[in-house]
Amino acid sequence: MPQSIHIQAPAKLNLALSVGPPDGEGMHPICSWMLTLDLMDEMQLTALEPDRLSRYAILWHEEARQRREIDWSITSDLAVRAHLALERYVKRSLPIQMKLEKRIPLGGGLGGGSSDAAAMLRGVNRLFDLNLSDRVLEGIAASLGSDVPFLVRGGSAIVEGIGELIEADQDMPDLHAVLVFPEIGCDTGLVYRTYDQQGPTELESERIRALKDRPIDGGSLFNDLAAPALEVAPDLSNHQQQVMEIASMPVHVSGSGSTLFTVCRGAMESEALASAIESQTGLVAIPVSSSPLKMDMVESSA
Repeated sequence: MPQSIHIQAPAKLNLALSVGPPDGEGMHPICSWMLTLDLMDEMQLTALEPDRLSRYAILWHEEARQRREIDWSITSDLAVRAHLALERYVKRSLPIQMKLEKRIPLGGGLGGGSSDAAAMLRGVNRLFDLNLSDRVLEGIAASLGSDVPFLVRGGSAIVEGIGELIEADQDMPDLHAVLVFPEIGCDTGLVYRTYDQQGPTELESERIRALKDRPIDGGSLFNDLAAPALEVAPDLSNHQQQVMEIASMPVHVSGSGSTLFTVCRGAMESEALASAIESQTGLVAIPVSSSPLKMDMVESSA
């Protein structure tokens, strides 16, 4: 059995997001085109002796560009909850030591916590040779959050339902973009409540599929949660306007916010634009590109 494993947990970007009206339990069905980026948290898992208690450490990576206080209880962390859910599924203890180093900002709509949870499921599955299929892991992931099932495999996919229906692409689209991180967060629950007050629309699944079938065009992308996010966080609208004036291109909200993004024509343009946005606004801006999940790196026992 491998002793230690290193896992990368990529951010996800909602290139397009349509949200339907809530069901009887208050859950909103979605249709979203999601893909994973080369902005990643890093997780190191080490298997412990069977009689040991698991222990977890969460800290900011030295390369993290935006840091907020990690002030939640360890038992409420999504990666820890994923570990406990996997133990319940296999009906036995799977003691580990986790070191999670975060680059993905908190509360930005990039799925950082969800990706950490998915990385935990993949890592523990391999570390203990559980041999659970991706479908089984996605089923466990569905109990943790709507983004977690997609992030078990990552890549590019149409995600529907409450995150459990995943239509994965064979090929990864070539995306270059700039992410902008305002110093504000958007409460996801409040964004959805504001969306409901504004009058939910019907799902536009075919519109999203049509977008995915042609080259990525920043002017055609849309997000049903953008308007409520801008209402919840009025300063976000000011930042969006600032960035649009610099980029001369559409600037979108990712998920429920607060991260802003704009699509670029290549790596050189995204790097130059990120630098211009930072120098002219003082906001953190980073160039990113689409990235599939990479093979987890295993260190075997001596």
